[in-house]
Amino acid sequence: MGSKWRKAKLALGLNTCLYVPQTSEEHPSSPSPNGVVASRHSDAVSSSSLLSPTGLGSDRQATTPTPSSSGLRLPKSGTKSSKKTCAICLTTMKPGHGHAIFTAECSHSFHFHCITSNVKHGNQICPVCRAKWKEVPFQNPASDLSRGLPRINPVNWPQDDAWMTVLRQIPAPRVDVSRPVTSLFHTPEPVLFDDDESLDNQPDSIKNKASVEDPISSNNCIRIIEVKTYPEVPAVERSSPHDNFSVLIHLKAPHTNAGNPVSQNSRAPVDLVTVLDVSGSMAGTKLALLKRAMGFVVQNLGPSDRLCVIAFSSTARRLFPLRRMTDTGRQQALQAVNCLVSNGGTNIAEALKKGTKVLVDRNSKNPVCSIILLSDGQDTYTASSPRGTHPRTDYQSLLPISIRRNNAAGLHIPVHTFGFGADHDAASMHSISEISGGTFSFIEAESVIQDAFAQCIGGLLSVVVQELNVRIECVHPNLQLDSIKAGSYRTSMMPDARMGSIDVGDLYAEEERDFLVTMNIPVGCLYKDEMSLVQVRCLYKDPITKDMINLDEAGEVTIRRPVVAGKLVVSMEVDRQRNRLRAAEAMAEARIAAENGDLAGAVSLLESCRRELSETSSAQAGDRLCVALSAELKEMEERMGNRRAYEETGRAYVLSGLSSHSWQRATARGDSTDSTSLLQSYQTPSMVDMVTRSQTMVLGNPSPRRTLSSAKSFPVKSRPR
Repeated sequence: MGSKWRKAKLALGLNTCLYVPQTSEEHPSSPSPNGVVASRHSDAVSSSSLLSPTGLGSDRQATTPTPSSSGLRLPKSGTKSSKKTCAICLTTMKPGHGHAIFTAECSHSFHFHCITSNVKHGNQICPVCRAKWKEVPFQNPASDLSRGLPRINPVNWPQDDAWMTVLRQIPAPRVDVSRPVTSLFHTPEPVLFDDDESLDNQPDSIKNKASVEDPISSNNCIRIIEVKTYPEVPAVERSSPHDNFSVLIHLKAPHTNAGNPVSQNSRAPVDLVTVLDVSGSMAGTKLALLKRAMGFVVQNLGPSDRLCVIAFSSTARRLFPLRRMTDTGRQQALQAVNCLVSNGGTNIAEALKKGTKVLVDRNSKNPVCSIILLSDGQDTYTASSPRGTHPRTDYQSLLPISIRRNNAAGLHIPVHTFGFGADHDAASMHSISEISGGTFSFIEAESVIQDAFAQCIGGLLSVVVQELNVRIECVHPNLQLDSIKAGSYRTSMMPDARMGSIDVGDLYAEEERDFLVTMNIPVGCLYKDEMSLVQVRCLYKDPITKDMINLDEAGEVTIRRPVVAGKLVVSMEVDRQRNRLRAAEAMAEARIAAENGDLAGAVSLLESCRRELSETSSAQAGDRLCVALSAELKEMEERMGNRRAYEETGRAYVLSGLSSHSWQRATARGDSTDSTSLLQSYQTPSMVDMVTRSQTMVLGNPSPRRTLSSAKSFPVKSRPR
């Protein structure tokens, strides 16, 4: 009997489920041995899943959490259960005190809000006796139907309205009980992070499925980028030159073979390192929401994807090595996240150094890799300028040299940064993303952190093109390129200006890019009615087959050279992209003015740009992008209305928009005040699908949550005709 009970407790320790605490009812925190105030262990995991140093729960004694570096604590207390105490939050259950009580079919009772948070992630086993439930409580998005009033949740999540819904029983995941999870936290970190889980250990079923069911995984099908070109006007009079003539190059990545972005047989697997801020300012609701968001990430990675979790405060620590997200890997990753406790300072440089080391030292590599960095504060361990002064220029010191763009090592590891709340260093987070080739998202509303993560991984889990290089070569012998406008993408031009290139890198499925190339059109030939301007070529790698694909004749731009051209209409596609670039330039100039203390000048720049846009042909035609640009500029004007507004949200809002502009990629700005519903971001279908999953929580019905507001300057484009 003792052996069976021991095995049951071991399994219980591994079968953890993310638990969202009710922060308004927390007991007063107690100081840890090092003098730092620590949160209750029940904020991290339910009491039934707490581990002792040996990996087994103990119900004989309760001990204080063990301190470790980077503000991490591993709870040791055992299971507490009685008819008067909730086994999840360990607080008293008394009828009539404003909290519903749920009694399961096994006769154990819990606070309703505690157990619904527990079962929301698929756990349908009693935390006390491990009995499998046939009927479980689940939170329905409806309001209190009896009174017509929404229920109030301490964490202020509108979707957490509670009443009973019966769900089908979901089979419990198979757990490898032979691996002690405590070893992930208390063993010394190795000199080299070469202990990543081998990709050769994938089950044969996954390998066979990828090779048999997916035609993309063989060489029978090649995914081709769609390339379209648009001259500024279709004709130029033969006897007249035309300076600063624009040609638009429009690219669209191929789609995935499956509607499910996490389908393992239609996409390239990912190595993802999450670098999470657990400093003292993350205590309470912020940390609970972070754990919830990480739970979503873990559950939506596939068995071929690998995840590493790094937490940082005053120092950084690798909680979880790079491991495949099998059933066992997911359980261990969730347990690692649940053990996060907030305290200490903010050492972003150390955290990025450790995150980079994981990807540099790994023995095997998935085709796609990336780092996600979330922080709500400013780096307190690297020299920085005081808040409100001119931005410093040494942000590169926060990022390891090996993953800076254009570094000699040739590594491409983008860092997608997420600034959380009003106190984070937006300039630092934006610079880190720009230097590495990632994006910067501003999470203004705490409740959308999960949606912001969902949008990011929705893209990372759908990479269909890598190492894309676009080459533009002049065809006419007297033609020279003047400029290549490509945002933050690296461009180059030959000394004779006859050829140029754009290093685009990775593209998500169905992602689009627009680049404007300008040139000076010479006088036409006396006897020719047409002129070939430029030839566009594309070279890229398929991340699944590893084949290099060369589109030698992706597109050629030709214009007419009549004797009399007559009245010509400017291409709507070219005019639209000119407006986008003009707006981005105005935003950048306004930001510089604001940083120099000239908020009135910044607002004036934005107002002037809005007036100019309204006079363009695409704006007068009611183009959706122009409407979106105008609304975004107006929003920025309001956030630059005074110094306090700019410091709290304006700077981050502008930088997130600039990040989206420069990379032409969706970035999140979690502001639910967006009333212009026609504004949509550069979200790809895979991103939209993942955000929808996040907002519906997969198991439940859609809920009235605050919505994710992405960079407003990127609506879904009208398809060229």
